[in-house]
Amino acid sequence: MTAPTTTTAASGPDRRPTPAPEPAGTGAGEGSPRRDRLREALRWGGLRLVALAVLLAAWQTVVSAEVWPRVLVPSPGEVWRQFVLASTVHDGVRGYGGHLLIEHLGVSLGRIGTGSAYAVLAGVPLGLLIGTVRPLAVVLEPAVTFLRTLPPLAYLSLLVIWFGIDEAPKIWLLVVAALPPIAAATAAAVRTVPGQLVEAARALGSGPTALLLSVRLPSALPEILTGVRIAVGVAYTSVVAAETINGVPGIGGMIRDAQRYNQTALVIAGILAIGLSGIVLDALLRLVERIAVPWRGRA
Repeated sequence: MTAPTTTTAASGPDRRPTPAPEPAGTGAGEGSPRRDRLREALRWGGLRLVALAVLLAAWQTVVSAEVWPRVLVPSPGEVWRQFVLASTVHDGVRGYGGHLLIEHLGVSLGRIGTGSAYAVLAGVPLGLLIGTVRPLAVVLEPAVTFLRTLPPLAYLSLLVIWFGIDEAPKIWLLVVAALPPIAAATAAAVRTVPGQLVEAARALGSGPTALLLSVRLPSALPEILTGVRIAVGVAYTSVVAAETINGVPGIGGMIRDAQRYNQTALVIAGILAIGLSGIVLDALLRLVERIAVPWRGRA
């Protein structure tokens, strides 16, 4: 009787160990994650450029067809010309109203930064009180909601009566506009802190102050920063209203002044300057958010 023959996979002369599969993204035909991100950014950037080109072409087509008078809808070239004139010194004239466009924008950004900073300093503690102290929430939360629903022009005249026509009413208007979103976001964030964290901190002997500063505030910080971003946007949209009174220098004051003289191209140039600077400012705030709360969105 012949015993069955057995073969060992490792002992055959022609058998070689199977190579381990390569990690994803490291094959010869695939790029590194950084290269993939760069390629994706370039692709989306190209799409934005195409969309911008289509928008400019449609704008120029409407102007060439004379659908509306030029005084109402100037061409992209006229807007660019006004942008350049407002940004340079020409024929002895410095920009618009004696200030360059970048100076108008810088003054407005300074006002927005000051108003938003005061709003943060007041809105975060106010939101913490509303979110943690029930009796205060009953009294203060309706007041915050009341302010949040008011348009800035509704109380601008009152601020002018109280503080005059200098810088004070502009700053106060931006503070009042930016404070409610911060307070509301902070209160909502504090209320949604996981109860397990609070109970664990109490079990370790944390008092009310330590509980607020070491547990509630860090846990609520991502939503608070989102509220700050929203508040800065609200302040930015309110700057034109804030600068209707003695607002030059200031981008909002420049727009209002140009509107009085039917300088539509300059008005559009100012609006574009506000929008572009708003995109840059929001990107900076998102960068601060990623640095301050790197754990956001992670399990």
